[in-house]
Amino acid sequence: MEKYTVKLTEDERIDLLSLIKIGKGSAAKLTHARILLAADERDNLAKKKSDVEIGKELHLSYKTVARARQRFVEEGLESALSRKPHSNPKPRKMDGDQEAHLIALSCSNPPDGRSRWTLKLLANRLVELDIIEDISSTTVGRVLKKTK
Repeated sequence: MEKYTVKLTEDERIDLLSLIKIGKGSAAKLTHARILLAADERDNLAKKKSDVEIGKELHLSYKTVARARQRFVEEGLESALSRKPHSNPKPRKMDGDQEAHLIALSCSNPPDGRSRWTLKLLANRLVELDIIEDISSTTVGRVLKKTK
C-alpha cells in the first residue's frame, strides 16, 4: 500500500478533468493531473492502482507518480500541478544599464585598425570603461543575441 493516499474532492476532480479536457497548460501540469486522477481513491468505479500500474498506464516512471502523490498530500493540489522553483537561481550577470552600454558600444565605431567589434574586444572595453567588473566574451555574445 502507498504511503501517500490521494483523495480528491468532487471540485478538485472536476477541475482536473476540465484541465485535461481543455488541454491548455504545460505538459508536466497535464501529466500530473492525469496521475492524480488515476491515483484518486474516492473514485468508486476504478480499483485502487499502485504507482507502478499508474506509471505503466501513463508511460511514466513510478517515481514520478510517487512524487506527485507526495506533493499532493503534503502541499496541496496547486503545488502538485506546478513545478517547483529552482533551488539555486543564478543572478543575471548584467543589469539593464550595463546592457544598454554594451549595445551603445557595439553600435559605435570599432577601434582603430579594426573593421568591426569582436566579442572579446567588447568585453575588454566594458571592463576598461568600468561599466562592469568582469565579463566573458560568451556573456557579451549572449546579451547581444537576445537584443538582436
